[in-house]
Amino acid sequence: MLNFLQRIGKSLMFPIATLPAAALLVRLGMDDMFDIPFVTAAGNGILGNLSLIFAIGIAMGFAKDGSGAAALAGAVGVLVLESGIEGINDEIDMGVFAGIIAGVIAGMLYNKYHDVKFPEFLSFFGGKRFIPIITSLVMVALSFVFGYLWVYPQYVLDATANWILNSGEIGVGVYGVLNRLFIPVGLHHVMNTIIWFDFGTFTAASGDVVRGEINRFLNGDPDAGYFLAGFFPIMMFGLPAACLAMYAAAKKHRKAAVGGMFLSIGLTSFLTGVTEPIEFSFMFLSPLLYFVHALLTGAAMVVAFMLDIRHGFGFSAGLIDFSLNYGIAQNPLLLVVVGLVFAVIYFVVFYFLIIKLDLKTPGREDEDEDFVEETQEVGQPGTEMSDQDVKAYRYIEALGGANNIKSLDYCTTRLRLQMAERDQVNEKALKSYGARGVMKVGKENLQVIVGTSVEFLAEAMKKRMEQGNPAPSQPSTGQTKQKQTSRELRQLNEKDFVMPVKGTVLPLEEVPDEVFAQGMMGPGFAIDPAEDTFRSPVSGKVVQVFPTKHAIGLETDNGLEILIHIGLDTVKLDGKGFETLVQTGQTVQQGDPLVQVDVNFVKSNAPSIVTPLIFTNLEKESLTLHKNGAQSEGQTGIITIR
Repeated sequence: MLNFLQRIGKSLMFPIATLPAAALLVRLGMDDMFDIPFVTAAGNGILGNLSLIFAIGIAMGFAKDGSGAAALAGAVGVLVLESGIEGINDEIDMGVFAGIIAGVIAGMLYNKYHDVKFPEFLSFFGGKRFIPIITSLVMVALSFVFGYLWVYPQYVLDATANWILNSGEIGVGVYGVLNRLFIPVGLHHVMNTIIWFDFGTFTAASGDVVRGEINRFLNGDPDAGYFLAGFFPIMMFGLPAACLAMYAAAKKHRKAAVGGMFLSIGLTSFLTGVTEPIEFSFMFLSPLLYFVHALLTGAAMVVAFMLDIRHGFGFSAGLIDFSLNYGIAQNPLLLVVVGLVFAVIYFVVFYFLIIKLDLKTPGREDEDEDFVEETQEVGQPGTEMSDQDVKAYRYIEALGGANNIKSLDYCTTRLRLQMAERDQVNEKALKSYGARGVMKVGKENLQVIVGTSVEFLAEAMKKRMEQGNPAPSQPSTGQTKQKQTSRELRQLNEKDFVMPVKGTVLPLEEVPDEVFAQGMMGPGFAIDPAEDTFRSPVSGKVVQVFPTKHAIGLETDNGLEILIHIGLDTVKLDGKGFETLVQTGQTVQQGDPLVQVDVNFVKSNAPSIVTPLIFTNLEKESLTLHKNGAQSEGQTGIITIR
């Protein structure tokens, strides 16, 4: 159920991305701005059709390949559902729930029937063309059910909405706390959708009835904005102050490594209200701090309500939305005062708890112990095994056996596992089999950093797990190929490597990801990109284009292996926002385009757009980084390899 709700929350991000455009149009057309009524009406055209937009976006999100056929089915589904219900009882208004239900069902039907085949005389209606048809039939049945039964959940929802909207500081405080607590499991978008787009009604000056906190605020409802105002002190002041506290508490020799990261993510929160990069930097390392953060968010919501402050946003509670909607807000300057107070509270509380309890926030983590590789036969610890089947067998055994692995997935460089008994995992053996590191997440989850060959290892492990992981019948006994070291590679001069994209060069230690920052994958550096097209930094060959399009592996003519990993945790985007321009095995020259990225989409849907460039078969001391800061695309002299 949690996974199902997470999928809904993730799918909601695409339609929610339309809101800034709607809010901007509505605001700019108002009489206190440019006084152009048709512009406001155009923006309300989006806000007034959210159920349709949600149905399309969620259907695409649920479809296994994001197909437009699923999107069309979602649109057809919500139109059939709403019209059918209106024909039975015109007093029923499901609001955005109709779009959510239609989108989920359309996406699931697409996954099940997108390749269905019919007899030849009906073949035109087979495959993807069948999805809108079956979706409309299912929606007809559901419209009959909801037309008679939705009056009861509608009564419950209306009663709940009235309680929350009319319970004063208690309602806004509870919402503020839950809004933050739901972020780790990805369910905050589900709750926000209800509050922002469904609860409460208001008749606008045009005579149209609008729903939801954001829509009502933008259209002048004097009772809307209380559930939005309290976020501004947290996102513009509180969390940036938390970054300052974590920097002040970092180990002295690590301050330089984490300072740039904290400045970047703190400024992002202040300007745009995008807080996930900050929250994910301490959410799992120090859950206590995150719980305190949730409570402080609730407190800010209560204070803003008690001071009779109303303010709102179309995207998030940053300086941009604060300024844009300043003219229609109530007591907005008080938010600055409240924000400064909460900045002091955040700094003092975070710094005290981090130091007093020795919390492992960025810059205070325990250093991983180095391990020394041994040289043994294939299939034994210390060997770099070319036989993936044997390697898969050894990995499963080191993980406690097939029965100890509840689920297995992978991203660009790491295995993602859910374990039955995590204490049965032999970390030392995993490292000796070639794992670069092991990370524990939560109580059951485990990440094993393998490298760019993780896809092949994971697939071999899945096949073995289905069979109970029997011992290899004929394990290889031949000598393994020795790992090519940096001393065997030809030197890489300054002109042999160019900037693949315009952006800011960062030392690898400043990457907000433990695996990359600690060099588990190998040495390199990172780029905060300012443009959308990544080009080849070297001449060579494309050795791997990952299925999710967010990472590309290159190999130079002299054997250097380079991984370009665009953004952090972007594997979860499942290819959305990326367009690959090359294929595996293709020869490329310096400057050839590799992948085009929707930078704004990735920034909004991933923890970070910061892109590590890793030399996966190089020793750390062989690479020298010469330039930091802003660099243009094609710039030389970035690194040398000796």
